[in-house]
Amino acid sequence: MRNIEAASPVDGRRRSLLDRRAVALLAVVVLLGGTGTVLTVWALRSVEHDRAVQALEERTRGVSGAVEGYLRQYTLALEDLAAGVAAQQDLRGDDFAAITAPLNSARLPGASGVAFVVPAATAQVSQVERQWRARASTGLTLQPAAGQTEHLFVVLSRTFDGTRPRLGRDLSASAPAAEAIALARRTGEVTVSSSYVLLKDRELPVRLRQQAFVFAAGVWAPPGAPDAGRLRGVLILGLRAGDFLADTIGEVAGPATAVTLTDTATSPPAPVASWDTGRRHQPHARTADIDIPPRTWQLTVTATDRLLDATQTRLDDAAVGAGSVVTVLLTALVGLVLLSRARILRRVDEATAALHEDIARREKVEAELRQRETELVGFTGVVAHDLRSPLSTITAYADLLADETTDVLDPAQQSLLGRIRAGADRMRTLIDDLLAYATADNSAIHRSPVDLGALVDDIITERLAPLTTDRPYIEAGPLPTVPGDPGMLRQLLDNLIGNAIKYTRYGRPAQVEISSRRLDDGFWRIDVADHGIGIPAGQHESVFAAFTRATGSDGYPGTGLGLAICHRIVTRHGGTIAVTDNDGGGSRFHFTIPDQPPAPGSDQAPAGRGHISTGRDEGVPASVAKSE
Repeated sequence: MRNIEAASPVDGRRRSLLDRRAVALLAVVVLLGGTGTVLTVWALRSVEHDRAVQALEERTRGVSGAVEGYLRQYTLALEDLAAGVAAQQDLRGDDFAAITAPLNSARLPGASGVAFVVPAATAQVSQVERQWRARASTGLTLQPAAGQTEHLFVVLSRTFDGTRPRLGRDLSASAPAAEAIALARRTGEVTVSSSYVLLKDRELPVRLRQQAFVFAAGVWAPPGAPDAGRLRGVLILGLRAGDFLADTIGEVAGPATAVTLTDTATSPPAPVASWDTGRRHQPHARTADIDIPPRTWQLTVTATDRLLDATQTRLDDAAVGAGSVVTVLLTALVGLVLLSRARILRRVDEATAALHEDIARREKVEAELRQRETELVGFTGVVAHDLRSPLSTITAYADLLADETTDVLDPAQQSLLGRIRAGADRMRTLIDDLLAYATADNSAIHRSPVDLGALVDDIITERLAPLTTDRPYIEAGPLPTVPGDPGMLRQLLDNLIGNAIKYTRYGRPAQVEISSRRLDDGFWRIDVADHGIGIPAGQHESVFAAFTRATGSDGYPGTGLGLAICHRIVTRHGGTIAVTDNDGGGSRFHFTIPDQPPAPGSDQAPAGRGHISTGRDEGVPASVAKSE
């Protein structure tokens, strides 16, 4: 007993020492595991920081590329308009409406409208007023600004924002607009003004006003005209900076970045518009200069907490989870871990190599996506410049040649000239349809109350104006006012009415009926019925696919994109579109549209759209039933 009792304290001390060593070893293991986890998270966050900087630089290039591309499209559009207007020896209101008809806010994001301005000295005001009353509007009244020696009167105008044209206004009272017009007259190039609030926007509440710019291009008489080389006037195109920024970079910037546009022409340079989804800003920011002679604008792109937050959170969680598992395993199986150190390190190396391969694959995919974006920007530039600009020149000079050589060319030569003009018109239609189809799915929706009756009346007037014989019979019943994008809904109804007129048997005048009725589910149904050639059975759904035409329509001009554009527009407004056979022959197209705007957060606008005040008027005239 004495031996056992004597040995017990020693064994206890040994066990205690072993326990303390085991605890110490376990504490070291836990400490090492925790430290390793913290270091791993820190390393991953350092990597994420570098990736965030790289991602921000890529976003900055994408945003600046989108802005430059659209601004170049503005310049080319104004050059095309100037060429078309210059080709008219005696420009009238109908000519101006026809030349500017293809333009709208969907094709020129942020545009408020286009106007034709003529200069006049104070002594010439009465003469200029009489001249343009005869050409454009009998109610035109020029409003010369006080204290100006030369006035700049708006005599023709087309708006894209639903407001009524303001004819007779003197732009010499607006220093930025007058400066841009003077520079365009002096250089013969398209110029842009410094930022300011448009004259018509100064009547809006302060919270709805936006800074804006105007593009200006001189209209000079072309060679061969009696007044060759003389300035006939100036075309100006208004651009609201806030709307422009929202419509052009919403898809590119998204919620991951905030963008500010600054006009460097002011002293000191002041921000004129911004894109901000309300996310928390990060300290990373990049700038890019946008050169639009003679101005230089600056874009500031700031990262938000959405730039890489999703990836970073997953990596942090994965690191913490992996570290905890490793720590527990080391604590429970410290002996096995020590013996298996080499194997664990080998597995870590394999996992690291796999991670590097995954990063390399992701970087390759991102590079391919950037290449696709570059190709799309290049395609837009080709369509806007290399196709449309030469085509506008061909059309303008063909019209000028037709006007100037009416008594010179024989019938065969006139027929050849007519073929040139017809071919150019078909090419313009195809290009416009392709651009409309591309933008119908991506451009932002700006909802406002749209009077469909007034919209249909306007479309019918434009469709019937150039016709002197075989005028179609069009009957429009009462139509509702619905929330939607005015430009898109106009394009939708214009396509449907145009198809109803076009696809009619030769030798018979078209008959079109337009009606509406309210459905029980909170939608309006709009019908456009005709008595034309109809659509064969089994093809009523396929006609809404791109580049698809129904059997029997081969003898009629068309691209096969009109109904595809209609389908995209209706779908983005939350409705449906279909076609059935019409009683008595022909087709009956009908689409639905909700009578109330969608709830916040459910709008069919591009993802990541920021809160930008548009400043658009929301009232439109009431509809009237129309029949011809």
